[in-house]
Amino acid sequence: MKPDLFQSPDYYNLDDLLTEEHKLVRDSARAWVKKEVSPIIEDFAQRAEFPKQIIKGLGEIGGFGPYIPEEYGGAGLDQISYGLIMQEIERGDSGVRSTSSVQSSLVMYPIWKYGNEEQRMKYLPKLATGEFMGCFGLTEPNYGSDPGSMITNFKDMGDHYLLNGAKMWISNAPFADIAIVWAKNEEGRIHGLIVERGMEGFSTPETHNKWSLRASSTGELIFDNVKVPKENLLPNKSGLGAPLGCLDSARYGIAWGAIGAAMDCYDTALRYAKERIQFDKPIAGTQLQQKKLAEMITEITKAQLLTWRLGVLRNEGRATTAQISMAKRNNVDMAIHIAREARQMLGGMGITGEYSIMRHMMNLESVITYEGTHDIHLLITGMDITGIPAFK
Repeated sequence: MKPDLFQSPDYYNLDDLLTEEHKLVRDSARAWVKKEVSPIIEDFAQRAEFPKQIIKGLGEIGGFGPYIPEEYGGAGLDQISYGLIMQEIERGDSGVRSTSSVQSSLVMYPIWKYGNEEQRMKYLPKLATGEFMGCFGLTEPNYGSDPGSMITNFKDMGDHYLLNGAKMWISNAPFADIAIVWAKNEEGRIHGLIVERGMEGFSTPETHNKWSLRASSTGELIFDNVKVPKENLLPNKSGLGAPLGCLDSARYGIAWGAIGAAMDCYDTALRYAKERIQFDKPIAGTQLQQKKLAEMITEITKAQLLTWRLGVLRNEGRATTAQISMAKRNNVDMAIHIAREARQMLGGMGITGEYSIMRHMMNLESVITYEGTHDIHLLITGMDITGIPAFK
């Protein structure tokens, strides 16, 4: 088991832009990842198993809904603190950050924003500690980038709703206690429902044989005449804008998280290049390797500045969906290119589990697809700057 020697790159002294609280939150998360995630994650990824023993720790470092008000069990932190926590967790592993992101932005966020006070008090404190785990059901077998065409539906049966349909590619599904499920009512309007494990007709089969996010638990949500109590409907927002509002929060977290993965690949490649001797000198002393490293740190620095500014806008309530979309697309694309370059720098060692790079590279193949594919985010930006939608 190799020690975690990670040192965070900060080429433009961006720590000067952070408050003492920001740095304390980040450093606490970083120390926890080094102690609890790094030593075990390669083994769990190789076995395609989620390390459930870290759930309590994720709650303790603010990995679940850090921006949720303290009255509901959250830490009441700002959006930059949330981003920094996601950065540090994904530096450890994208799959672990996925678990944290889903719990925070796709489960706790809609209950907080769209739920009523009874729902907030019932679920949020237990979700904040990890006593309850949740998942988010939007994507369907036939509808990924076109969620508005979903066929999952519910009918009003008088004293309850009857839910039918299926969702897939759902992080946390196999072990989640609750699911935030998006479905159409009889008029075709999309609503959110809180579906609890144990409800008759509700099952969560696990997805196997993944080459990506292997340390994350992924599954389906199957609804076969599930009776959902009427009090489990999220009452304060409906329509496609409701789940898309959750995705704004999740995509923002991903924009920060991808920087963490890129940082880890860069730091690993830099250290290896200084130690690896070829032709009587470290490969870090060759022009081509310096080119790779120089481009990596430049792209990381640009992403840090982009995402910090987005965090300021989020704190001020001024960040647009299109701005968040740009950061998610840019930063994940940046991270996946850095992972590929870093893998080459390590030669054959780059494909082994002795180093984190290949695991990051495989994970990022999922991150570049979920919460809106790279191409869909390009079209979001295109529509924003031209005023013309080009999705079909």
